[in-house]
Order: sequence, then C-alpha cells, then structure tokens
Amino acid sequence: MSTVAIIPAKRFEDAKQRLAPVLQLGHRRALVESMFWDALLAARRVSSIDHILVVTSDPTASQVAAGYEVVVVEDTGDSHTEAAQLGIARAQVMGATRVLLIPGDCPLLDPAELEELIARPVPERSVLIVPDRHGEGTNALVLTPPDAMTPSFGEGSRKRHTELAVAQGATPEVVDVPSLALDVDTPEDLEELTEMFAATRGRAAHTRGMLSQLTRSQAG
Repeated sequence: MSTVAIIPAKRFEDAKQRLAPVLQLGHRRALVESMFWDALLAARRVSSIDHILVVTSDPTASQVAAGYEVVVVEDTGDSHTEAAQLGIARAQVMGATRVLLIPGDCPLLDPAELEELIARPVPERSVLIVPDRHGEGTNALVLTPPDAMTPSFGEGSRKRHTELAVAQGATPEVVDVPSLALDVDTPEDLEELTEMFAATRGRAAHTRGMLSQLTRSQAG
C-alpha cells in the first residue's frame, strides 16, 4: 500500500490571526514557520510514509519543502479544505492507495504515533478521524483509499467527517493521537503549548527555540 502524507500550509504572514492579541505579525510568522518545519521533519521520520506533499502558496514553505525533496502543490484555493482536496488529487495521480492529512500547526507531532495510526487495521474503505483536544475539530485524517471521503474541515468537523464517511460508503473511526491533539490557533493554545514545552523535552526543536527566543526578548 502506498501512503502519501499531505500537509496544507497557509501563507505564513496570513496565518494565525487569532494570535494577534499576544503576538505581533513578525512573531506570528516566525511561529507558523517554526511549527511547519517541525511538522514536516516529523513526517519525514515516519518510515511508512512513501511520499509527502505540501500544498501551499507560501514561497518560504515551498522552498523548505523542495529542499527536502518534498512534492509541492500550488495552493489555488482559499481554505484548508480546498488545499486538502488539491493534495488528494495529486496523491491519486501519484498512485497513492492511502492518504494521511496532517496540519502544519501541530509541532509536537510524534513520528511513532503516526506510525501506529497508519498501521491501524481498517476495512477496505475507511476514514480514521483524529480530533483536536476539544473533541470537536479534526486535526488529521487517514483516507483509505484517497477518495474514501471528501474532507470538510472547519468548526464541528469531527462530527461532520463521521457523517460524511458513512454517507460516502466508508467506515469511520475516531482515533485519539496525543501529539496531534494540540494545534495552535488561539492564545490559550499557545499558553498550553508553552506549558507542555516546560514539562517535556525533545520534539518540536524549531518551535521550542523560537518561543524560547521570544520569551527572552520580551523579558529583556
């Protein structure tokens, strides 16, 4: 089975507007870029992923991806859902029999947990849904085959994806993956990430370093 991972990446300067109350534009951009680096590098360490696609219109994200021989798909849409669909279409052209959709804003991503997710036994036509830490959104999808379901991200997508899978003839399963639970969108998410960094070591080296540097600069 050929597995293609798809990472949609919004333009760095346009991302994470909800962090504006606590981070100015330059710092938000640096945070988004750091999280993207960490997610991409974690995906590259998953042996069961055959290819990685990055769907983006950001020049820096494209340059980073190309430097790791990752396939770059030009993002011509306006949403995470459209970017995911573009990635799925390209993955099918590449002969993928399964796709893994992961976000670029989950810096704690653990390659071992991704390996377990991909290796999970599933029916012939299936959708694995990884919820966010609130249990309402979707932070990752595994589609077997790639056209098992048409993704629809956004508010309430965990429930919506379950319903869509059934409607499109696939078997859905909600799977908790701890390192994919926290995506950073709000000041509360950022605070949670900072606390997790303080309590752990390893993983997310770029994001850890960026936040550490930001903390030092603010203290000074």
